[in-house]
Amino acid sequence: MKNSIWNIGPVLSAFLASACCIVPLVFASLGIGGLAFATALEPYRPYFIGITVIFLGIGFYYTYRPQKQECAPGEACETPASLRWQRITLWIVTALTAFLIAFPYLVPVLFD
Repeated sequence: MKNSIWNIGPVLSAFLASACCIVPLVFASLGIGGLAFATALEPYRPYFIGITVIFLGIGFYYTYRPQKQECAPGEACETPASLRWQRITLWIVTALTAFLIAFPYLVPVLFD
């Protein structure tokens, strides 16, 4: 549960950081005009990016910190397979987050 919070947080804050550009583009592509209120979030973009970096840093800390194996016989411990999936998920979330943060700079290249 704890690791899923650290994976959801960066994506949510990165989406908010790029909402000034993604939301109007999505609404315009759907033919819904007049919903450019998302551009009001642009002044807060650096703060959202900062929150994103903090969430990712915490996620990487909890995922890659040295693991203490203090398991008693018959007690459930974190298996290497679950740790492997946590790391894969964290890297996927990091790539998605990087794309969302870079999206406002990619718009002129992608849609020009």
